[in-house]
Amino acid sequence: MKDYNVGSKMKPYSIDFREKIVSAMEKGDSSIRKVAARFAVSKSCVERWMIQKRTEGHVVPHKQGGSVSPVMEHKDQLVAIFENQRDATLAEYCELLFDETGLWVSQSTMCRTF
Repeated sequence: MKDYNVGSKMKPYSIDFREKIVSAMEKGDSSIRKVAARFAVSKSCVERWMIQKRTEGHVVPHKQGGSVSPVMEHKDQLVAIFENQRDATLAEYCELLFDETGLWVSQSTMCRTF
């Protein structure tokens, strides 16, 4: 069994490498599958970069990472709730946050926030 480095992110492929692949596709003498195999990338990468080149005019990698949790928009209210109700359960914190802000979050989200 392989030992994967959990939590680490792959770096994006270089712009030069992406441009070589898109250029190979634009020549039109190979299929997506053949170009992907030649450069040892997935077929979906080639497709995605072709679409990006067509729609955006470049193959620069997009910003990686997720979005900010919606709970953090109500950080001040959540801190006040926590200070007033230190012995509440996660479910109760979810209800209190909803009563205060109208934002409903799961207990898992609340746990990650704390």
